Order: sequence, then structure tokens, then C-alpha cells
Amino acid sequence: MSAGGSARREARRLRAHAKRGLRRRVTAWVGMNPEAVRADAQAARWELGARAEKDTARLLRPLRLRGWRIRHDLRLVGRRFNVDHVMGSPCGEAFVVGDTKRWPVGWETHAEGGRLCCGVEDRHGEAEKVARYALAVGEALRLPGVAVWPLLVIHGSSVRGGHFEVATSSGMVQVVAAGELRRVLRAAPAGWSWGRSRRVASRADAVLRPYR
Repeated sequence: MSAGGSARREARRLRAHAKRGLRRRVTAWVGMNPEAVRADAQAARWELGARAEKDTARLLRPLRLRGWRIRHDLRLVGRRFNVDHVMGSPCGEAFVVGDTKRWPVGWETHAEGGRLCCGVEDRHGEAEKVARYALAVGEALRLPGVAVWPLLVIHGSSVRGGHFEVATSSGMVQVVAAGELRRVLRAAPAGWSWGRSRRVASRADAVLRPYR
């Protein structure tokens, strides 16, 4: 599955639903369908998210040459949530569960009182969410000795210091500016074990499937 695929499908679904039937299509065309206006605004947000996910995938691509095993737009078998990106390290000791966010340009992403914020808005729920995803993925993988990292990749908004950690009820979450992503991942446990990383990737493919 390509990065952002499920977000693009949701944008198309929203627009199609608001314009179903001849009457709705005609009123949308002349600007007299409020449902279509709302759907267009919602779809535009999904499309922005899809583009950000594709940008994250583009940033990650060179890491494949360093032995990283990378997948996009997945779901955990038996669960309904969407995982934007997963990345297995070359040494087979780290497995990253990544979530891409596109937050407003000009707003700074930072920690305030132990909570994740963007500008004046509390966004700690997003950190809690990716931490829960990573916890569920780790439980499904059942691979002793493999550390599962939850990671938020931020586009648009600047990130204070480029990278920081924030605590959640499900563990620590790495928050990283998109431009710092490769540097942060290269700081993962060092070394290269083809056999171990392949086993981790094989197990991940068994429990994580393309999102539908």
C-alpha cells in the first residue's frame, strides 16, 4: 500500500457521498449544497494529510539503502485503526510505529506542562493515540528484545529543538520535525543483522496488512 492511500480514498468518499444523486450534484455545482461545501472542506484536510504521508515516505526512502525495512498505510489484524508507517531497523532491535501530522505553519509544536501542544492548542491526544498503536503492535509482534518506538512526524509546524520526547499513559513518544526524521532514525540501535531484521519484517507482515 502506498503512503496516504487510505486518506485519499476517504477524501473521495466524502465528496461522493455529499454529491450523490442528481439534485445534490446540481446544487453542489451552483454552490447551493451546504453538505457538499462541508464535505469539500473535510476532504481537503484528508488530502493534505495524504500529501504529508507521501512526503514522509519520500523522506524515509533513502533509509532502505541502509537496511531499514519500511511499510506504509497498514492496519493491525483484528483491529480497525490505521498505521501510517512502520520501520524495522537494520539491526532488528527497533521497530518504529510512525504517525504523520500536518499542523499549521507558523505554530510551534512543543511540550507544555508535560503535554504535547501545537501553538496554543493541546494536541496530547495525538501522542496518546500513537503510543496506544505502538503498544498494540508490540503486543501483536511478540518479539522479545525488539523495542517498539511510537513516533509522531510533524509537517508544517516547527518543532521546538527539532525533536523531543513526551510522556503518555502508554509510554514515551518521539516527536520529530519532518526535516529531522532521518537523523533521528539513524540514532536507532547500531549494527546490521540481515537475518534478525528479516525475521522482524516477516513477523510484521503477518500481523500488519494493507489498510482497507
